Amino acid sequence: MTGTLIESLLARMTLGEKLGQMTMATAGGATTGPVRGEATTESLRKGEAGSLLNIWGKQATEGFQRLAVEETRLGIPLFFGCDVLHGHKTAFPIPLAEAGAFDPGLWERTARAAAAEAAADGADLTFAPMLDTARDPRWGRMAEGFGEDPLLGARFAAAKVLGFQGDLASPASVAATAKHFVGGGAALAGREYAAADISDRALHETYLPPFRAAVQAGCAAIMAAFNSVNGVPMTAHVPLLRGWLRQKLGFDGVIMSDYAAIEELIDHGIAADRVEAGALALKAGVDLDMVSGVYLSALPEALARGLVEMADIDAAVRRILTLKQKLGLFDDPYRRIRAPAPPPDRELALEAARGCVTLLTNNGALPLGATTRRIAVIGPLADAREEMVGPWTLAADASQCVSVLDGLRAALPECDIVHAAGVSIRGGDDSGIAEAVALCDGAEVVVLCLGEAANMSGEASSRAHPGLPGRQRQLAEAVLASGRPVVALLSSGRPLIVPWLAERADALVATWFLGVAAGQAIAEVLTGRIDPAGRLPATWPQEVGQIPIFYAERPASRPLKDNDPFTSKYIDAPNDPQFPFGHGLSYARVELDRLRLGQSEFSARDILRVEVDAKNLSDRPSLQTVFLFARDRVASAAPPLLELKDWAKVALAPGETRTVTFTLAAQALACLGPDLTPRLEPGDFDISVGLSADRRALLSAPLVCRPLS
Repeated sequence: MTGTLIESLLARMTLGEKLGQMTMATAGGATTGPVRGEATTESLRKGEAGSLLNIWGKQATEGFQRLAVEETRLGIPLFFGCDVLHGHKTAFPIPLAEAGAFDPGLWERTARAAAAEAAADGADLTFAPMLDTARDPRWGRMAEGFGEDPLLGARFAAAKVLGFQGDLASPASVAATAKHFVGGGAALAGREYAAADISDRALHETYLPPFRAAVQAGCAAIMAAFNSVNGVPMTAHVPLLRGWLRQKLGFDGVIMSDYAAIEELIDHGIAADRVEAGALALKAGVDLDMVSGVYLSALPEALARGLVEMADIDAAVRRILTLKQKLGLFDDPYRRIRAPAPPPDRELALEAARGCVTLLTNNGALPLGATTRRIAVIGPLADAREEMVGPWTLAADASQCVSVLDGLRAALPECDIVHAAGVSIRGGDDSGIAEAVALCDGAEVVVLCLGEAANMSGEASSRAHPGLPGRQRQLAEAVLASGRPVVALLSSGRPLIVPWLAERADALVATWFLGVAAGQAIAEVLTGRIDPAGRLPATWPQEVGQIPIFYAERPASRPLKDNDPFTSKYIDAPNDPQFPFGHGLSYARVELDRLRLGQSEFSARDILRVEVDAKNLSDRPSLQTVFLFARDRVASAAPPLLELKDWAKVALAPGETRTVTFTLAAQALACLGPDLTPRLEPGDFDISVGLSADRRALLSAPLVCRPLS
């Protein structure tokens, strides 16, 4: 019946109606670039748009849907796409922060809650999850993704797709769009929209795995990236869109452009005009033109000139109509719009925020003592509800967020908590520093709240100097000189390069942008009611000159050696990051001991068993993340120094020892051969476990792969 309906519609559609289905238009909602051909009542009646983006709210979406269903010739319903990156009305932690929880179950539940809220606000599809592997914190969109590791990205992708979609026809589900395919996180110099030069090996090892996982999880749509990869803009990249996605993976969902990206093929220099741009995108496999209007206006000429065929257009329309059918829109075009809105899940938002707070350093200043009587809360991020939401949320109400100041006052009602911003996030006015420092004089501890504004991360927010903007360093220097213990909190959408603060503060905490429950979660961690459990999903650099930086680098021809000038090193900075991937402290003292392998040799069909004891040597409970790494000592391609193979979270009571067990298919140790297909090569491996990717602190054991007889 499904195929019959779609084929019947296709047979009745004019060329203009087909191109309308292939057009996503704005209609007064949020935009991320120039508006081309905004949808009007008249254009919708003519069927010149099959979907609208970033329009939400029951009244608005029902009005547009009624136009499409009741006042167009064929009555084909619209679908509404909306950016729901980390919550809709209820803001959850930004994805980079949430990735640091290393908790796929949490990732799925927050996506499910966000989907229910967005669907009840009229959305049928979200432009998420963002699956760009990111190893350059200058790039602002690092905030929207999972960080640097492809295994982490693959698990994040699967969880988010399952959470958003569930039963796709359900009025509480939305279609997921895996984006940006592919390589945006490798943008030249960290600049948004810039070209990416990525080797074929890096593409297949690092950048494609999260998208493979999204497709395997059933994602309904994929968005082509703005950037070019190795000279070919992704919106026209036949080998990756038609070849890898369609043919190799068998992806049969909708491929859409990013905002106005089809027209931007002219700016890339591969199309002379809109006709050529539209033809290139369609032949590459892009079904849906977001905003540029190129398909609607230019494909008729491209068809007449023989640049495209009607079969190309029909295939794209067929996939778009199939998506609408899977969303249940032909059965009930108002199924989401008229569904009851779920209550805000603030408990889930609090749980998520708690799991993302990352303790970077601690010289004993934390947790705050129960007898603390006076705290000075200083800095421009202390009482900044609007910044706690984080970048790129459309419907969230910042007034519902809990600030750090609010959270501490609620957690410590008997404590005298004084506050001064001192400086603004941006700007050069330092006249408030003296007042702020004066408040520190009588305080037992200073909580120094620094960082970025929310809109300094996200799209079009690359920063050449990802440190503290404005006069925040001057404020921090003055507070550090006060002689009081200083707990520094960093609100940001990326690692901030502040080595001087890491060295001098008595404690340093990455609080990211944690959403509606930010202040409460932060206060619970600072006071020790919750053990800090967040771990870094991205390596944290000491200097801008170390970027790009990540733990899984390949060995140098001359590895770093003490007292040897002719090795791979800087002459003006250390090689080591400020903090490694996976770093995060607990208030408990936890050690790993007795690494055991189930066997010393294995072959391709084996299942490997790895055990290690996690010991809590303190009188406090702790939630730890234990990482399993591997290294192939000799391979046909130079192997990374470490590769993440799994992780496990373990709750430890005071004084408790628990055995953490990993089971790993032997094929997980395969590398990509010269033809970029996985193969398990016989030879020696190192299996390692640790609380981060700091190679000096790992427990390791050898393992030998034998060829199958």
